[in-house]
Amino acid sequence: MTEPTRAQLNQLADKWLKGTLTPQEKEILDKWYDMDATEPLTWTGKDNSEEELSNRLLDNVKKKTKGGRTLKMNRWISAAAVLLISASAVYLWLPKSENKDNKEQVVNATPIKPGTNRAVLTLANGEKINLNDTASGQIAVQSGIRIIKTPDGGLIYEAVNPTTNKNTAHDYNTIEAPLGGQWQVILPDRSHVWLNAKSRLKYPVNFRGKERKVELEGEAYFEVTKDKQRPFMVVSKNQEITVLGTHFNVNAYPEETAIKTTLIEGAVVINKKTHLKPGQQSIFNQGVAKVVMADVEMETAWKNGRFIFDGQDFKTIVNNISRWYDVDISYDPALADLHIGGRISRTRNLEGVLKMLEGTGDIKIKIEGRRISMTK
Repeated sequence: MTEPTRAQLNQLADKWLKGTLTPQEKEILDKWYDMDATEPLTWTGKDNSEEELSNRLLDNVKKKTKGGRTLKMNRWISAAAVLLISASAVYLWLPKSENKDNKEQVVNATPIKPGTNRAVLTLANGEKINLNDTASGQIAVQSGIRIIKTPDGGLIYEAVNPTTNKNTAHDYNTIEAPLGGQWQVILPDRSHVWLNAKSRLKYPVNFRGKERKVELEGEAYFEVTKDKQRPFMVVSKNQEITVLGTHFNVNAYPEETAIKTTLIEGAVVINKKTHLKPGQQSIFNQGVAKVVMADVEMETAWKNGRFIFDGQDFKTIVNNISRWYDVDISYDPALADLHIGGRISRTRNLEGVLKMLEGTGDIKIKIEGRRISMTK
């Protein structure tokens, strides 16, 4: 299927709002959304006013299940809730009771932008390098290893003299992605690590001996190079993951009650006794590891530039948003048992993500600078 044109997408969006979309046309919209097209549609409907348009959109996106407070929106509805409406988008965000002055105040407010490639590298000698302010190319040489910054937010560790490396003492580097940041590292063994916001990875400049061990605080996705003679180990809090070569995600933020390890490919062992198969997740809490089937797409969405909130608890959703946008979010305890379904690109401004949440109808959101409050 060829990618639909912008004009075709506008027509399909109009038909979706009118309720005349066929299953085949809905499939086209779903596939377009799965391609993560970030440019909004400009819908050209014939509502008499922005308020009429806003009311009609909200009526379309509110979907509640019958027996509880769990709210679900399918992927196209969640996109439509934050999609569109170019010049009229702000009116979808505003409560119906807002007056014109308040609308103008929101329009003029400075948007809160998403996170970017930002990180600080600490070398073995204690020197700190702000990577987002450093030019691409070689930035340091340590223990026979050249450290290279790439233009796309990454570091590569490259051996200069492998013979020299075997005789050097252990040197450790630490890379930290702050709130509102992310980074990638290709380690000396060619293992690839993606760091999420508010995450820290400590690792040797050169792997030697019988193991390859790194320390993680926060969240990271690993693609580990196979080496049967030297297992790769990830230490987080009281958990130790051992692998030979595999792809997996580790969520080990200090503020979260449990460490979640999700296996995508290969095999891992948690604390030398809990074995995971692809598609499984270990939830390690208070010394006990529970193995469940994972929603791999949701657990790795951050790496692929998306938020996916299908079935996550409200606290997890709030934490994910606050870390990526570097904002302080408080919420009414009455929202704690609310579960929201939806997905949206992490490249959107914060207001777009909050529109999706408020579009469920059970959340009222107030923005004051970088402080966000949510009430029922």
